[in-house]
Amino acid sequence: MNSDVTDFASLAPAYPEVLMALGILVLLLLGVVINKERSALVAWLTVGLLAATGLLVMLQPADGVIFNGLFIADSFGRFMKVLVIGGAGLALILAMSNAEENGVHKYEYSVLALLATLGMMVMVSANDLMSLYVGLELQSLSLYVMAAIKRDDPRASEAGLKYFVLGALSSGLLLYGASLIYGFTGHTNLGEIVIAIANEGRSIGLIFGVVFLLAGVAFKISAVPFHMWTPDVYEGAPTPVTAFFAMAPKVAAMTLMIRLVMDTFAPITSDWQQIVIFLSIASMVLAAFAAIGQQSLKRLIAYSSIGHVGFALVGLSSGTQVGVEGVAIYMAIYVAMTVGLFACLLSFRTDTGYVETIDDLAGAAQTRPFVAAIMAILMFSLIGLPPLAGFFAKWHVFLAAIEANLYVLSVIGVLASAVSAFYYLRVVKVMFFDAPIKQFAAVPGELNILMAASGFLVVTYYFTVGNPLASWAHTAAGSLF
Repeated sequence: MNSDVTDFASLAPAYPEVLMALGILVLLLLGVVINKERSALVAWLTVGLLAATGLLVMLQPADGVIFNGLFIADSFGRFMKVLVIGGAGLALILAMSNAEENGVHKYEYSVLALLATLGMMVMVSANDLMSLYVGLELQSLSLYVMAAIKRDDPRASEAGLKYFVLGALSSGLLLYGASLIYGFTGHTNLGEIVIAIANEGRSIGLIFGVVFLLAGVAFKISAVPFHMWTPDVYEGAPTPVTAFFAMAPKVAAMTLMIRLVMDTFAPITSDWQQIVIFLSIASMVLAAFAAIGQQSLKRLIAYSSIGHVGFALVGLSSGTQVGVEGVAIYMAIYVAMTVGLFACLLSFRTDTGYVETIDDLAGAAQTRPFVAAIMAILMFSLIGLPPLAGFFAKWHVFLAAIEANLYVLSVIGVLASAVSAFYYLRVVKVMFFDAPIKQFAAVPGELNILMAASGFLVVTYYFTVGNPLASWAHTAAGSLF
């Protein structure tokens, strides 16, 4: 009897994942028993489960490596898990208003979102190429179904199918890279791979493996040139699903990227640095110019998110602790801004449905001044104008790049920011200076709360959460080094 108790106690680093997995099974049964008429109950219980898991991650910190080195818990993982869980929970709250209209009122949607979140938590704590892949697939398979959850909508089905086909390709790339790395180092454990590389030195096969592995992860964060799916999937999926895609999975995949390059491939920094710098420059530049021609709001947000991944990778390119700190802060601020942005999008409802194009927002400031004001603040923050949160996010990553003497990368980043200002400001111009053409429906209460909170955080970031967030990110990044 006694040994069982200690065995369970030794799982302490994975308690949040265990709680999540048990909760998913309970909610799945509950959904089947009470059937679809009461799915709002399952949705709220889902948010409750995420909140409980998030609290467990923060209040019960247990560090360690368990499951024979498959799973690692450290303060960096905890920081990112809180972001993942927070992003997922907020995306589910966004989905509650008008769930029926978006096709996300079924209880399966909540369960799939939880399964995806569990996969992301495993990704964040992966310490082995195998557990990394299991977490990634659990996340991906859930997301493919979520993209196509609105079955009677051909655009959603198309989005799900595109995502599935391209996602399968990226999984193949990632596995190919993993098998090459295993072949040339003899290990799948990330800690042992470092030792193997340090002892044997770099080989051309290993470099190929790193390239393929990072290509697979770059697909998940939608960095150029692996971004093809993002605009189509964002546009086709129901808006609350797009909100889910834009937040938690990006954070989880970025964490995976950081763990791989900072820990596992630390001995070959000069090799992976070239890859990350290329991904970063390509993402920033392509997103800045491709978004200029967009009419669809969700496609615009897709290119915007590709650009922000590029900016976050600027910090990672430095290969230093300051850089990892910068990326952690960037992702936290990005999640806060994205929540507000999608809350604004879901608030602009007309009698015929949601606004699709930028021109649909004409004159929104006259009919819905509060929503338009928050949207404008978020647009300024996404550009990176001081004193808003977006400015500090970019400041942290550019600081790391300049300290690492990556001056050209920093200059390109600042110029890309300037170009991106055009399409963000265009949205503000249309809302505030064009004549109204549409009547907007009343805004649901929870969206008002989320918009107000997001706007408040973005405006007062420097005075309220700036220092605590930076010190937490400092501690988190320190655990990797």
